Amino acid sequence: MWHASIRNHATDRTLTDQQWAHIAAEMMAAVDLAPHGDPHAVRWVAIRHADDHIHIVATLVRQDGNTVWAWNERLKAQAAARDLEQRYGLYQLGPADRTAHRHPRAAEQNKTARQGHTEIPRDRLRREVRATAAAATDEAKFFTRLQAAGVLVRVRHSTVNPDEVTGYAVGLPDHHTAAGDTVWYGGGRLASDLTLPQLRRRWRSGSTVASDAARPRPGTHRRATTFRQATEATRRAAEDLAHAGVDHDAASTTAYSAADVLVSTARSFEGRRGGPLTDAAEIFDRAARERHRRPLGRSRRASELRSLARLIAVMGRLTGDNDTAAALQLVLQLSMLADNLADLREAQDRLHQARAARRAADKLRSIAAHGLGSAALSAAVGPTTWPRTNVAGRPRADRPTRDRA
Repeated sequence: MWHASIRNHATDRTLTDQQWAHIAAEMMAAVDLAPHGDPHAVRWVAIRHADDHIHIVATLVRQDGNTVWAWNERLKAQAAARDLEQRYGLYQLGPADRTAHRHPRAAEQNKTARQGHTEIPRDRLRREVRATAAAATDEAKFFTRLQAAGVLVRVRHSTVNPDEVTGYAVGLPDHHTAAGDTVWYGGGRLASDLTLPQLRRRWRSGSTVASDAARPRPGTHRRATTFRQATEATRRAAEDLAHAGVDHDAASTTAYSAADVLVSTARSFEGRRGGPLTDAAEIFDRAARERHRRPLGRSRRASELRSLARLIAVMGRLTGDNDTAAALQLVLQLSMLADNLADLREAQDRLHQARAARRAADKLRSIAAHGLGSAALSAAVGPTTWPRTNVAGRPRADRPTRDRA
């Protein structure tokens, strides 16, 4: 049997039974189970359980007795759904871009609930690995920091060259299988950009000579000073995104490095337990990464941001009001960068990432407003921000508020 659920967005109008019947038929044809005009196709039924969704159930044996196997039906169904969204004028979700991190499966969620844990191990490990990657400069420091944080690490060696490390897996001391073995997660099972090859590219891109602002100098090790430097670097990075023109690669590299700054800042605020700022960093990370694990280039701006991310990580938790105020100014500036990143992703027709950037910007503004207070927030933003431009470099008027679902 084959089963699929098709659901409309909450903002969509209510479709008629005839419209849902057409959608179901188009979906079955798209996944090659019941092509149009094929009398020997599989038999299927569509059931409307509510105004906003239907369920389709089909056999996998055709009427001529042959078995049919749905091949890549998930991708085909998603492509059909995007086409139907346009044809019916529905909320457009956008094509799958494979930038989302891997979500926990039902078995992981159920096991976590049975054991009384408050967080799913995969999510906890992803957060720890991402924060450690932002603080490290190479894989040796990366593995050392992970172990110091209480994470179990297992490296994978090449079958051709035993001395070459080709990957890694992480686990938690209290997360075991029924047989008592550690449950291991490879970097790619946590997120697409946390494989060892991707992390090595990240560390190499951060090895470019950084700007003077990112270099620690005598007497400037105070947290507040570093956060002010990071705020200024983020402001310049946001301007780069606003005037990206056609150089989308450089803009993506800058945004990806800014994600490290946000991760380190969230850790300095909330520690390993996480919180609202950590959640915002997870959302922003999805908006900043590249699709299909495409490697990013190097830039001086990216190197500057990564150097500052490492400095923030080394300083540890915030301790004073001055440090907190300076860090909140950085959070506010990161919200502006997230807005410009959303504009860039919209211009690239990468709707999932654009919406993630909008959500991150909203969360970051809320956190900054709550921490700074409305008066301080107005003073920080001023009457206007920098001129906002489209990605082609042409000035444009501010648009009305967009859907930020």
